[in-house]
Amino acid sequence: MMRYAEGVKQIPAAAVPYEDAEIIAHLARSGKVKMKMLLTPKTLPNTTSYNVIADLKGSEKPDEIVVVSGHLDSWDLGTGALDDAVGVAMAMQVPYLLKELKIKPKRTIRVVAFMNEENGFVGATQYAKEANIEKHFAAIEADLGASHPIGFIFAGNREALPFFAPISKILNSQGAGQVDVKPSASSDISTLTEKAFRHSDLGSIRGLISIIITPAADTLDKVVPKELAENASLMAVLAYGLANLEQPLPR
Repeated sequence: MMRYAEGVKQIPAAAVPYEDAEIIAHLARSGKVKMKMLLTPKTLPNTTSYNVIADLKGSEKPDEIVVVSGHLDSWDLGTGALDDAVGVAMAMQVPYLLKELKIKPKRTIRVVAFMNEENGFVGATQYAKEANIEKHFAAIEADLGASHPIGFIFAGNREALPFFAPISKILNSQGAGQVDVKPSASSDISTLTEKAFRHSDLGSIRGLISIIITPAADTLDKVVPKELAENASLMAVLAYGLANLEQPLPR
């Protein structure tokens, strides 16, 4: 979503494909670059849309919730395959995999497909307002594409990191046990963490999303089914591990 800092002159702005940006940068090294761009966006009236939510009920602590999520909306022109249909697909696959394996999580695993992430986290903000945040144990989001996963990103109280060691050990067998730490959550689940609870932000640390962020190129042919399945498996292991922790994570 386009934003301007307070007190600055608002000028037209546009995102360009990675490949085009490389060409522009190359030309700029040789001198001044002139471009003609046709910008056609419109600000339309607000309308009502919905998050999509489904629960796999926990066997022992059903009132405690581990969220697995992605977002439903995308930029126009393309199909939003990597940003973020793959994230929604991963989240949906988590309860499917657990049921196929006849594994029951102790806490409830909730699939949330957030609406209107691209335009200001509106669906996630509304979810945070209406949900009982104190009953949310952890939140996982996939919004970084679906290339081969090498681990996940953790944002929260560093005292919680030792709790992830057993999960990371399992994931290491697939080359996906790396844990990166950052100070705050990203995307939709940041609205939940503003209500002050611990969270885990899952993502493929390296992926195609960095070069296919422009909407026209974000199409289904960029998705590698094997790598999408690997990401879904990583999310399922992480969600199940969190759902079955014996004690709460430090806030």
